[in-house]
Amino acid sequence: MHKTQLRLMQLEDYDAVLALWQDSSGMTLREADSRQNIGAYLAKNPGLSFVVEADGQLLGAVLVGTDGRRGYLQHLAVRPSAQGRGVGRTLVQAAIDALADQGIAKTHLFVHTDNPSAQAFYDRLGWHPRDEVRMFSFNASSRPDI
Repeated sequence: MHKTQLRLMQLEDYDAVLALWQDSSGMTLREADSRQNIGAYLAKNPGLSFVVEADGQLLGAVLVGTDGRRGYLQHLAVRPSAQGRGVGRTLVQAAIDALADQGIAKTHLFVHTDNPSAQAFYDRLGWHPRDEVRMFSFNASSRPDI
């Protein structure tokens, strides 16, 4: 295995990260994931989102933010050829550590109910499903892909 490097995600990573997300099964992308919107998200949540690279190739990425009370881990993806090598674990730990540095002790994430491999991954890392809550969404736009 080549030496991997963890670093902060930059807007310049957008094309490679988007390609990784698009190739990831179980991930839903919407207009909210446009370059402009991801740039705004990174600017509002500096120092929280990460990528892992080896030999100039993107192996994984995670988008992370906070509302000041809780952390939110979003869009974790690892290239299939790099899965099982600790890349996802490294990204999750970096996110938790960066949030802890900001005083955020509790982090949430969303996983599609039909994505058992992602659910098993987070279970192995000690995350717990929250069956006592139900997510509701409201779209003030006329566009369903927001």
